[in-house]
Amino acid sequence: MKTETKKSLIQYAIFAAIALTLYLTGLHTEVIGFAQRGMLATGIMKPDLSENTLALNSNTKADLNFKLVNSKGETIHMQDLKGKVIFMNVWATWCPPCVAEMPGINNLSKSMENENVAFIMLSYDKKFETAKKYKENKGFNFDVHSLQSPLPDMFTSRGIPATYVIDARGELALTHIGIGDYDTDEFREFLKSLM
Repeated sequence: MKTETKKSLIQYAIFAAIALTLYLTGLHTEVIGFAQRGMLATGIMKPDLSENTLALNSNTKADLNFKLVNSKGETIHMQDLKGKVIFMNVWATWCPPCVAEMPGINNLSKSMENENVAFIMLSYDKKFETAKKYKENKGFNFDVHSLQSPLPDMFTSRGIPATYVIDARGELALTHIGIGDYDTDEFREFLKSLM
């Protein structure tokens, strides 16, 4: 009996040491994000594009009265993006679901390069340099952004990731709070329909 107890304690100690190491090195976000990326691959985490859900945002003018800065230090006035479809994702490097959905968003942005779609990847990291380094290290094609003025209330949520899609007329077309798989043909067609 004592041998089994000792064996159990050793197993728990090893598990705790691994968990602590992952946490202290910051790798826990990547590991959890990797596991959640596996869930995305199953297709069960798609944003709801049903007519009933989309109708909730119908005819809601998006408040684009705010400014961002991109990774090159350039100021972006969101109002200047009117006429384009805007895919805005609020994320952070310390958020495992955000990290999990990034490769899919990158694939989506690459596949929509020749379309009239602006990808706004709004980082909530305390230091913008952290987001810029993360994007660079991962080799993502999209640019990252940081707030330069207050974010309008309609784009604030209690959780991240949060994704907002605004159509070419400047109306909110989709709000999705939580992890989502945007790298689908259905979602690409949805974006094209908003042009």
